[in-house]
Amino acid sequence: MAITLPEVGPDVTLKFGPMLIGVFINMILYGVLIMQTLTYYQTYKNDQWYIKALVYYLFVIETLNTGLDIGVMYEPLIVRYATARGLAHFPIAFAAEPVIIGMISTPIQFFIAYRIRKISKSIWIPLLICVLGLVSLGGSVWTTYSIAEFKLFARKPELHNPALVWLLSASAADVLLTASLVRALYRKKTGFKLMDSVINKIIRLTVQTGMITAICAIGDVVFFMTLPHTTLNFIWDLSLAKLYANSLMSTLNARATLNGALNVQEPNFLWDDDTATTNSRSAGMSFNTRGTRRDTHPYPVSSPRAQIFELEASKSYNSSHYSPHHDSPYTGGISVTIDRVVETVEDPLPKRYSAGMDVPQKGASITQ
Repeated sequence: MAITLPEVGPDVTLKFGPMLIGVFINMILYGVLIMQTLTYYQTYKNDQWYIKALVYYLFVIETLNTGLDIGVMYEPLIVRYATARGLAHFPIAFAAEPVIIGMISTPIQFFIAYRIRKISKSIWIPLLICVLGLVSLGGSVWTTYSIAEFKLFARKPELHNPALVWLLSASAADVLLTASLVRALYRKKTGFKLMDSVINKIIRLTVQTGMITAICAIGDVVFFMTLPHTTLNFIWDLSLAKLYANSLMSTLNARATLNGALNVQEPNFLWDDDTATTNSRSAGMSFNTRGTRRDTHPYPVSSPRAQIFELEASKSYNSSHYSPHHDSPYTGGISVTIDRVVETVEDPLPKRYSAGMDVPQKGASITQ
């Protein structure tokens, strides 16, 4: 007996098509994140514990997000293929998507806000960023609850209010993060070509990585508002989590290149509080944020441990701790002070005393 199959099935192009594309992008970015995380743990073994913990946390929760996104598409396309429930209901795992994105974006926003606080010494903008991050997290929880309550694709426009609270606060925080960080970095320029070139690279990296998440969040809002009865906004939504994590990881992993531009041997955290100086081994110089240069030694100084490029206000200098064979005594940020190295040499019989003038006592010295 011949089985007759329908030639045309239900049209799910604008229902599952955008979601499938979003999951594909998410999984591609997950592969990028794996490489970024591996590079980080191989290169930056001396980072602060909380930075390592943040990277580990992001990798674990991003792995969970990837598994849930696979389930988001497996349910309607395989388990409930062409059934009324599969066509009418949101996939069960999809409800967790907003809150997981919030759990990823908010710690990253807090982390960058803390760094802005250390660089700019201002508390108000970082505080505003943290408030927006908390609002975004609350909006993501609200959106997850609403999806679980409404369940139906037909009720997607009713997600209007929670989705706007979630996405608009997240995009506002991202824009404010990028703008304030660029402003703080720009004010750290010293007037020295090498240092300013590195700062310009950091500014470009900040704009590239910070704005992409804001653009995606805004795109999610725009598509959601203009096309509420389709799932086109999920192309942005399902890839947003990986964009946040990859943006942070690309910034962390760029430190080796930036340190290389300053001839630093040991790549370390760009904003490390404990090791805050960069020493140029070829010139024996120390840089910090004050815009001057200090010649630490007339010859190249060899140190067992290279210091790092720091974007914070410089700390104190204690000359009693200095030795050409030990680490540089400068513990401050990116600044440059100019000191002249004064040498005292002993001259037993200068020429000007050979004409019968008083001969200096033994051990006398002159300053050149």
